[in-house]
Amino acid sequence: MSDTPFGFGLPPEEPEDGDEGKKKDQQSGGGQGPANPFGFGGLPGAGGFGGPGADNPLAAMFGSLNPSDLGAAFQQLGQMLSYEGGPVNWDMAKQIARQTVAQGAPNGTKDASVGAAERRAVEEAVRLADLWLDDATSLPSGSASAVAWSRAEWVEATLPAWQELVDPVAERVGAAMGDVLPEEMQAMAGPLIGMMRSMGGAMFGTQIGQAVGVLAGEVVGSTDIGLPLGPAGKAALLPANVEAFGKDLGVPQEEVRLYLALREAAHQRLFAHVPWLRSHLFGAVDGYARGIKVDTAKLEDVVGQFDPQNPEQLQDALQQGMFQPEDTPEQKAALARLETALALVEGWVDAVVHAAAKPRLSSADALRETLRRRRATGGPAEQTFATLIGLELRPRRLRDASRLWASLTDARGVDGRDGLWAHPDMLPTATDLDDPDGFVHREQLDFSELDKMLGEAAGGGHGKPDLRKKDDDETEGDDTE
Repeated sequence: MSDTPFGFGLPPEEPEDGDEGKKKDQQSGGGQGPANPFGFGGLPGAGGFGGPGADNPLAAMFGSLNPSDLGAAFQQLGQMLSYEGGPVNWDMAKQIARQTVAQGAPNGTKDASVGAAERRAVEEAVRLADLWLDDATSLPSGSASAVAWSRAEWVEATLPAWQELVDPVAERVGAAMGDVLPEEMQAMAGPLIGMMRSMGGAMFGTQIGQAVGVLAGEVVGSTDIGLPLGPAGKAALLPANVEAFGKDLGVPQEEVRLYLALREAAHQRLFAHVPWLRSHLFGAVDGYARGIKVDTAKLEDVVGQFDPQNPEQLQDALQQGMFQPEDTPEQKAALARLETALALVEGWVDAVVHAAAKPRLSSADALRETLRRRRATGGPAEQTFATLIGLELRPRRLRDASRLWASLTDARGVDGRDGLWAHPDMLPTATDLDDPDGFVHREQLDFSELDKMLGEAAGGGHGKPDLRKKDDDETEGDDTE
């Protein structure tokens, strides 16, 4: 059980009794380090139920708090019990994320406002990256602006996307909390169910807030996990995290910044000029998440033993995970679609960035491999989804997809490769990743006659020009017969 009342940690303060107070706090085991993004830090001086004062829960929870800490604890408790919004208390999530960011990243670095020089460096890197990408892809620039964010600014900018991703599953948990009670008891237990749902929203908000706060200490841009988390058209880098990322690589900081700007700008091009892609990815996440069932046996145990004086039971259940994937063909197909979509996005970015950087950066190969391994091993983003909705946002087949896109470039050229993003049905499938040569050399369908018929129908008999490239086996030259 956590040492903190209701699982909510407060920003650390200096103990009133100096070094002696620090020793006592360490001995009490209060708080978990940043290595656990879902841990809940101890309140300063709180002994917890397992320590001194265990025979008096209120004394254990609040006895050694100073008046200001006690007031903050009751304020957070009031926020938790009075919440009547959606399935996640996003105000609390934002507050916890900001607090986590303020405490510093796992590597020991603190957040700070971005200076004018850093902003100019990011803007110049994105501008140069877009110039290089013009030779590597037919998709035009998707970056209306380049921004340099602090970690706190990243939190503010990405929370709407996290809300879109997490709310559907949190809603299932909130409904399940009421459904596990027998029907005849639900009417009598109405206030208790409402309180549990409020607590559930707060617990989800706390965990999401802590995970997002930890993630803010590691991400280098707005598209690190393959999804567009930031506002459309804004290519964003976090200078403090870019510096930390390149610290031990033995690569000049300018090259690290430029390579990461290439990746961010490439993602922006893809999401800006493939209008269906964002909804396709978010829909795949939602489709997979809705197919996950709540472990009702575990939830029934929690509800059956629920103690209003110990709402941390709900937090512990969420922290341990209550989700089980449905072992059905539909659920397996949803997972395959999601993993393939993530792999295709990341593989395309990997191939395009490598084509742009290889002739110009001596460190291109080393940076490419570092980022591939970083994505393969995962981090707080993957842990967040694995814990909260049983899903890891990891492109397991990134290397296969990158090889396929590179082969398509050799066989069909840049325009032919990028033309596959015109419609989701034209993209390679998971089976195609197993046989990339078969997909690359598969005969392309000729849509010219269909285009002509549609053009005549739309234009009253006047055909529209066929803008598609001719297949390799068609003759070049004059279209006149």
